[in-house]
Amino acid sequence: MNKFSLHDIGLCERFVQEAAMYEKSLHLARISVQHRDIYQVITQYGEFPAEVSGKFIYRASAAENYPAVGDWVLVDRSEGVSGNAIIHHVLTRKSSFERKAAGTGYECQVVAANIDTVFICMSLNNDYNLRRLERYLSIAWESRATPVIVLTKSDLCSDLGQKLPEIEAVALGVDVLVTSSLSKDGYDNIKQYLQPGKTVAFIGSSGVGKSTLINKLLGNEVLATQEIRADDKGRHTTTHRQLLVLPGGGVVIDTPGMRELQIAGADLSSSFADIEELAAHCRFNDCRHESEPQCAVRKAIAEGTLSFQRLESYKKLQKELTFAERKSTMSLQQAQKQKIIDMMGSLKTCRQMQAFNRKNKGNK
Repeated sequence: MNKFSLHDIGLCERFVQEAAMYEKSLHLARISVQHRDIYQVITQYGEFPAEVSGKFIYRASAAENYPAVGDWVLVDRSEGVSGNAIIHHVLTRKSSFERKAAGTGYECQVVAANIDTVFICMSLNNDYNLRRLERYLSIAWESRATPVIVLTKSDLCSDLGQKLPEIEAVALGVDVLVTSSLSKDGYDNIKQYLQPGKTVAFIGSSGVGKSTLINKLLGNEVLATQEIRADDKGRHTTTHRQLLVLPGGGVVIDTPGMRELQIAGADLSSSFADIEELAAHCRFNDCRHESEPQCAVRKAIAEGTLSFQRLESYKKLQKELTFAERKSTMSLQQAQKQKIIDMMGSLKTCRQMQAFNRKNKGNK
């Protein structure tokens, strides 16, 4: 089997050093596909299926502790021989795009790990939504990767000159690239982010053209695509997250379209730097920007330099972030309680053991 360099797909010295802390018999690999309990991993000798060890399952306290696409892991083999490889450790992530998992729980879901650039894709037809874009940017900045906005389907947009200033007003300090499915315009700009050893992830709603973009970058129709629907909305094609090696080096992570993007963590200081800068000039440090006197934020809205909708979006994300952080703390406490129950049988048994130990200690 041919051997290739893992450095071409993102391996760097920090992961090599961390891997050296574990058993010498284990091998470095990168998660390329995630299907519930089964993964695909890439080692220096190829790609093959893997699963986590029983010990790993016991140690994992939350869903985000499990491997995600883009993770560097340690496995028990370097080649795809009989049976699935066993994943023993996930190395510390240098970046992670996360959201609250769908449903009523409060677990965090890792969408893509160890990424250098997050391409936030938004089509210029019915998918166009500045408030959703602010949400994506807030999570992208929190991921510790660099966000880049990719506007797709510009051939379907008749008012690009009006929309670009709107987007630039909310995408502070972020590159904005415009692409069309009918030409190569914009693809050369995307390629500047694709280098050996670099990882990029494409994030966005269903049907915005992520798969079409990636196919062009791969130079091949690797990912399934579908034509736009009659109602001008995109069709969902990608069904799972996957990491693909680019011909010129580096890797790209494709993700399914996200109909909802609930916050697990967000960096509002970066995504709403304009509002936070204005807030620093408010009369009161705890100004809520409602009816307080000498509110610099409200003054900016009155003067037309800040939109009321952007302030409302900022407040909404603030509330969601506070709620998510509170629930995250509660979930951690619940996980710790469950660990005790697994070990002792019940919390009541645990308390009885603690009372017994205190009593015996007092008798000594």
